Amino acid sequence: MLKRHIIATSEGTKTIQIPEWNECYHSQHGILQEAFHVFINHGLNNMDFPEITVLEMGFGTGLNAFLTLNKALEKDIKIKYHTLEKYPVSREEWEELQYWELFDENESKAHYLSLHEAEWDKPVEINKNFQLTKYKTDFFELKNLQISDVDLVYYDAFGARVQPEFWEEEIFKQVYNTMSTGALLTTYSSKGSARRAMQSAGFEVEKKEGPKGKREMVNAWKK
Repeated sequence: MLKRHIIATSEGTKTIQIPEWNECYHSQHGILQEAFHVFINHGLNNMDFPEITVLEMGFGTGLNAFLTLNKALEKDIKIKYHTLEKYPVSREEWEELQYWELFDENESKAHYLSLHEAEWDKPVEINKNFQLTKYKTDFFELKNLQISDVDLVYYDAFGARVQPEFWEEEIFKQVYNTMSTGALLTTYSSKGSARRAMQSAGFEVEKKEGPKGKREMVNAWKK
């Protein structure tokens, strides 16, 4: 496994960097603005259902799951959240990130800890609004998992510069096959080759204004 370091972003929050790749888990412009813009504002906020099934490709620091859990409580909706991660961050790392301090709610720390402490490869009830299943596996094992009827996909893999295989047609086909008709995939990347791979997999791709530091991002729909 590659070495990881925790660094500060321009907004004062922390993220994890992989020096060998010169790649970070989140935008160095700030973790919150990117995550909210891509996955909440252009993802979860497009879902108008009382119950939603989410698939996240790349659990990482748990930030997207944490923001989604908070939104589920705020909107009083029920979410089944599936996420794949081959190399989980360590307890030492996620405790140093202290993402619970991003929210004023009394239960924020307990919720953040419960996401990371949840057992792998089994459904865990975090609270009445949020069920989490974490799979400690490679993305390409998605086809072998019992995940279906997904309404919303957070596609949060590392960029194509360092992991091009996660931005090709084969993996997008696997994701597409887990999704229900009308479901949405949202991602920070609008790289032309990735968009073409999504289209080849069957998605209808739509470019959106990107978060700070990125000109564009993508919403991709299963029609």
